[in-house]
Amino acid sequence: MADSKAENPLGLSWHDSAWIPILNPANIMDYFSERSNPFFDRTCNNEVIKMQRLGPEQLTNMTGLEYILLHVQEPILYVIRKQHRHSPTQATPLTDYYIIAGVVYQAPDLGSVLNSRLLSTIHHLQSAFDETVSYSRYHPSKGYSWDLKEKNLKEKLAKKENAKEEPSSLFQRQRVDMLLAELTRKFPIKMPSLPPSDPKANAGMILPYTFYIFDEFLVLKYHLCAVYFVPYKFSVEDVKSDVRVDVKIEKPDTPLSQNSRMRPPPEKKARLS
Repeated sequence: MADSKAENPLGLSWHDSAWIPILNPANIMDYFSERSNPFFDRTCNNEVIKMQRLGPEQLTNMTGLEYILLHVQEPILYVIRKQHRHSPTQATPLTDYYIIAGVVYQAPDLGSVLNSRLLSTIHHLQSAFDETVSYSRYHPSKGYSWDLKEKNLKEKLAKKENAKEEPSSLFQRQRVDMLLAELTRKFPIKMPSLPPSDPKANAGMILPYTFYIFDEFLVLKYHLCAVYFVPYKFSVEDVKSDVRVDVKIEKPDTPLSQNSRMRPPPEKKARLS
């Protein structure tokens, strides 16, 4: 297993978790030249000038194997090229490596890409033929027919729909926080000034702000609310003007008249036959 992986570097990947949060164009070559990186050749000119404490610009004056930073797309993608330099103006590219989200991969050559695409196409065609044959039925009187298993198809579709999305990684969250801090520094939020005509009405007003953060992984929408407070000094006149005293006068109950007083019920008289 180890020999097969060593023969095919396209199946290898390497990363160092301690470096990932601080990667930038200034230290990406130091990250790539780590001793544990299997893609880095110790006999290259980069290692020679590093031991001699020379600058990277001295690589053009040397001949042999070297690594250069070819392309940068911050904050997540870096492309490093391995090449053989013959003169200050002539170099032969050998291999390209790309670092995405801190993980180093070897870029495949054209032959490997075509081979992979052909194998993938043949695999999917074979799977389609096998699936088609599973629906074929034969009856002596009816001949060949198709028996489509709609139930199984519905179950497969339901499983695909119910598939949960993967949560964001620590690297993604740290990058989003970095972008937020950078945008806040470049574009500080300006507090709108309200007219001081009526400080009582403006006190406690909530002012919403909405802005978007676009990243390779996430598109985030943030809402910020700023509360506008106005200092106001209340005087005794304001308190007196706001306080109202309502006096409610209830009328006493009217006395009962002489005729409306309670009287005993009349006595029942015996009925004469």
